[in-house]
Amino acid sequence: MNNQEFLKKLEIELKISKSSPYTIKNYIRCNQNLLNFTKKSPEKISEDDIKYYMSEKLTDSAAISVILFLASIKYSFTNILKKDLTITIKRPKREKRIPTVLTKDEIKILLKNCQTKKSKLMISLLYSCGLRVSELTNLKTNDLKFNEKIGFVRQAKGRKDRIFNIPEFLNKSLEKQVKKQNELNQEYLFSGPNGNLSTRNIQKIVQKIAGKSGIQKSIHPHTLRHSFATHLLENGVDLRYIQVLLGHSSISTTELYAHVSQEEIKKIKSPIDDLMS
Repeated sequence: MNNQEFLKKLEIELKISKSSPYTIKNYIRCNQNLLNFTKKSPEKISEDDIKYYMSEKLTDSAAISVILFLASIKYSFTNILKKDLTITIKRPKREKRIPTVLTKDEIKILLKNCQTKKSKLMISLLYSCGLRVSELTNLKTNDLKFNEKIGFVRQAKGRKDRIFNIPEFLNKSLEKQVKKQNELNQEYLFSGPNGNLSTRNIQKIVQKIAGKSGIQKSIHPHTLRHSFATHLLENGVDLRYIQVLLGHSSISTTELYAHVSQEEIKKIKSPIDDLMS
C-alpha cells in the first residue's frame, strides 16, 4: 500500500466514524508528516520510527500537540493495518494553563474599535454567547428564533446541538442582519464574496481590531469565549449552567475555561491584614 492509498483509507475511516472536518484535517496532516519524514511505506514504519520522529519534530511542541499526533497515528494504524505502534509510548500530561481573559472594560474597548457594524456584531456574538469561531461561521439565519429570544448552534463540537440566549442588546442588529441576508438569498448569518466566512476570516478580523485597541494581551476569537465564561462566573452564575451554555460534556472542562478569575482572587484579603489592623 502506498502512502496516498493509506491516507485515503484514513480519510474514509474518519468520515465513516462521523469525525469533524477539524479532526479529519489534523489526523491526515499528522500521518502525512510521519510518512514524509520516514520515507517509508506505512507497513514498514516501526515504533522506533515514530519515536525518532517525535524526538526530532515534537520535543519543543506543547503536550496537546504530542497527544494529538499519537492519537492520529494510533487511529490510522489500528483501523487500517490492525496494529498499534504507539501502545508503549508514554503520553505527556496535558498542561493546565490559565487562559487569557479580557476584563469587562477591555471588552468595551474592543467593541469601540470595530470599524464596521458587521464586525462589531460578530465580535459581540462571540463574546455575548460564548461561541466558538466555527460555530459563528456556521450560524444560519434560520437558527435564530426571535420570538423565543434563542438561537441554535447546530452540530457543534462532539456533534451536539445546543441553544443560546439572544442578548437584548443585539436583538435589533441581528434582525437587520437576518433580513439583509435573506434579501441576498444567503443562508448563513455572515457571508463574504465566496459564501459563508471561514474561521480564518474571523481570526483576522479579531486580530486586526485587537491591534487597534492597544490592549496588551494576546487576543483571539477563543479569548472572547474564555471571557464570556469567566464574566458569568464573576456574576455568580452556577458552573453547571456555564457548562451547558458552553456545550461542554464534562464539568472538568468548564472548570478549566471558567477558572476563578483574577478579579475574584484580588478581593481575597490575607489573614495578616485582619490580625494587624
